[in-house]
Amino acid sequence: MSLTDPVADFLARIRNAIRARHQKLDVPASKLKTEIARILKEEGYISNYKTQEEEGKQILRVYLKYGGTESAIRDLARISRPGCRVYIGRDEIKRVQGGLGISIMTTPKGVMTGRQARREGVGGEVLCEVW
Repeated sequence: MSLTDPVADFLARIRNAIRARHQKLDVPASKLKTEIARILKEEGYISNYKTQEEEGKQILRVYLKYGGTESAIRDLARISRPGCRVYIGRDEIKRVQGGLGISIMTTPKGVMTGRQARREGVGGEVLCEVW
């Protein structure tokens, strides 16, 4: 099975795991997904993540975070897709959900949140928004 959009698959798996109230989920690992998981952890949306090898394949295990009955992640949205890439300059970076959410971007300086990109003064491709 070949995935044309591994990031959208990753976000869908997170969304499904949260709706099913799972504590953790496993996805095939990639550098980009690991970077997205790192940002989600730094911003407090997941409790932890780690990469490990199972049956010769790299697996990214994401530990979801819940506060009481609510998940830390309310929803995720894929912005830039393989068929329609979305690039923005540093002046066009907008706040997500009035500052309550984050946007995750790939920039020339690496994967970072929209807030960090604005601080660093770089634009890039908007991968997704989390709130």
